[in-house]
Amino acid sequence: MQTQQLYRLGNVAPAIRKDALDVLPLDRRRRFECAKLVLQQSGSNGEGMVGKHPMKEHNRMKLGKLACLVLACVVIAPGCKPKNKRYNLRGQVMGKNVAANEITVKHDDIPGFMSAMTMPYRVKDPRVVQELEPGDLIAAEVVTTNDGSDYWLEDVRITDESGRKTAQAPAPPRALQPGERVPDLPLVNQDGKTIHLTDFKGKAVLLTFIYTRCPMPAFCPRLSGQFAKIHEDLVKTPDAYGKTHLLTVSFDPKYDTAPVLRRYGLAYLDNDASGFSHWDFASAAPGDMRKLADSFGLVYFEQDNQIAHSMDIVLISPQGTIAKYWSTDWTTKELEDALRQQAAQSASAALQTVGAGRSR
Repeated sequence: MQTQQLYRLGNVAPAIRKDALDVLPLDRRRRFECAKLVLQQSGSNGEGMVGKHPMKEHNRMKLGKLACLVLACVVIAPGCKPKNKRYNLRGQVMGKNVAANEITVKHDDIPGFMSAMTMPYRVKDPRVVQELEPGDLIAAEVVTTNDGSDYWLEDVRITDESGRKTAQAPAPPRALQPGERVPDLPLVNQDGKTIHLTDFKGKAVLLTFIYTRCPMPAFCPRLSGQFAKIHEDLVKTPDAYGKTHLLTVSFDPKYDTAPVLRRYGLAYLDNDASGFSHWDFASAAPGDMRKLADSFGLVYFEQDNQIAHSMDIVLISPQGTIAKYWSTDWTTKELEDALRQQAAQSASAALQTVGAGRSR
């Protein structure tokens, strides 16, 4: 059967060519594919389509009714899969990061999503970030994936820009650049032991920041869940496991004491304490924590018994220097691949150095 006939439903609807289908929005395309699947599962193997085998009149009428139902599903149904969740947001822009397509918003309560607070949001359209200024009052839609693993702003509208002149955006910290050495500040891990980033020299380190009371699935729980998956994968490859290390640092040292961090860590290690040899959960004294956060470009502050913060993942080379940052878009696979590659490159470089020394 020709491609254009696959989307033609008897005499009920005009033909829908595949090349025309490709220009439809993704959700509409998915619904048409659902429609085709329903027809196939209904027992229609092409008979009744406009072609060589005309059906009897009563069968054609039955197919017509089925096609009408399918087309109704295509037009009004929400698709084969549930849509993303959407919430209305109203607030004031406190700052923006054009490079990351991100704005920090002090917003009112968002029913069903979160209480009033100040926090960063990624914006899908980079032109919007460029137009916004600190002090702008905005209305927007917060869009979250159904599993809560990601969120962003859409349909951002300025409702009042009269506050631009009086608003003062906080100066973003100057983050270390790739190739610069990481600070060697003391941290206290889940066992109450003082550790330093230099302790992991010779290993590729993946570092992130959380606080254990974080209520947002798309923030700290997402980061910890992704690190847990990376840890599980690395266990299966002992060579890579021995050349890498995971480090989760809390910026809530008043609450996240060593015992709290240990309980939190065990929840992501399937209660296997041996995993702490590869994945540390640590905190720092408030002053040191601020220095560490500024070094990695992390923004955080306490508000209404919660901590608003940006997302920050850092890959540290075995030489103790910055290799890469992630602050907006990433996947678990991307993080794991980068960690493995950094460890492998370092091991290869070390072998070449040894070989060069022997050849002299």
